[in-house]
Amino acid sequence: MSRTTVEIPIFPLGTVLYPQGLLPLRIFEARYVDMTKACIGDDEVFGVCLIREGNEVGAPATPEDWGCTARIQHWDVPAPGLFTLLAQGEQRFRIRERYTTPSGLARALVQIEEPPPSVAVPERHRGLLMLLEDIAAKVGGDQLPMPLRLDDAAWVAWRLAELLPLSREDRVALLHERDAEVMLDRIGRFMASAQDRATAAQRQRD
Repeated sequence: MSRTTVEIPIFPLGTVLYPQGLLPLRIFEARYVDMTKACIGDDEVFGVCLIREGNEVGAPATPEDWGCTARIQHWDVPAPGLFTLLAQGEQRFRIRERYTTPSGLARALVQIEEPPPSVAVPERHRGLLMLLEDIAAKVGGDQLPMPLRLDDAAWVAWRLAELLPLSREDRVALLHERDAEVMLDRIGRFMASAQDRATAAQRQRD
């Protein structure tokens, strides 16, 4: 896929969406209700970016420069002016220009990024693959997109990033990194650090 530039609405959230990731949403603010109607009617995507400054509700928030396009897979209207959605991540992008409409909706000219090359999980990260396999056996399609792509290192890294309590810096870095092995290296360092903290805490209790 060659890089393309498109204009899309931006939905700043307190989470990072990765390609193929599942994103349940409850839409009630007028600007996002209108955005949702347009995306459903035209089968278009919107962009999800982690909030850099501000909040999800109220005044327009400032998004991070990197995000992921989302396409609505399922939707319902449980009450007037309320949508419940299940969106799925598709392509990573970088914001080039951004503006806010009079309704408070952010729109941006974004550059769609090429996906990382598909490579297998390296042997040194077999433990991370086994961790995701264990999680998949417990949660299945409730939290993970199907079918599982355990032979794709980037897919594995993104799913672990969704499930583990990484820092916002790690989450954003994993979104714009193109080398899947580097992604897994970063997650591996996080897991090693978490294990060290757990070991130190256990020693203190002993």
